[in-house]
Amino acid sequence: MENNSEALVYSGAVIEFVAVAREVCSFLEQADGFAKPVFMDKTRKILPLLYYKAVMLPSAEALLEDGPERFVTEQEWQIVHDTILNKLGRHNDYPEVIDPVIRDTEDRVGGSIAENLADIYQDLKDFVMVYRMGTVELMNDALWECIQHFDQEWGQKLLNCLRALHNLLHGGEDLEDEEEDNDRGTDQEQGTGKWIFSQRQKFWNEDEE
Repeated sequence: MENNSEALVYSGAVIEFVAVAREVCSFLEQADGFAKPVFMDKTRKILPLLYYKAVMLPSAEALLEDGPERFVTEQEWQIVHDTILNKLGRHNDYPEVIDPVIRDTEDRVGGSIAENLADIYQDLKDFVMVYRMGTVELMNDALWECIQHFDQEWGQKLLNCLRALHNLLHGGEDLEDEEEDNDRGTDQEQGTGKWIFSQRQKFWNEDEE
């Protein structure tokens, strides 16, 4: 069983997914460094790749009774969420059904690109942080859980974001509006966020040397 699990977690499809997951996490952590249209464009390009790599993952079964360790704190989730929310401003919220006829009506259920991306970030970051430990059983169970969450939760959130971004980028929206929502977070909070992520990146790089 251990040999099978080792072959699984080091298989080509899993290694490729890990690489893309890390890229997505790094990109979202640095969202504040992009202009709104650029962030939107890069997001709608990387999400299909992430989806493709996720559906290509081989099946896995849990080996341990306890679930994988969690790394992303509520504060870190909030930082990612708020950074994206401030970046997108009035373009963050979207109707679940994108139809010109009902888009501007009140009778609809809305979604949030920032919330969906922050949720995706949380699952991916938890996965890659466990994966980097190098313990086969933990890696296997993190993979299994990530697949379950993709099937049941963040796969649909990814598609919702992609649909919303496509509508914004190709629907005639003026994306060059003033950054009226940038004052939602304080400079102190933004500075804290950058420090947290820079520390995480430094820890990751040192571990790989």
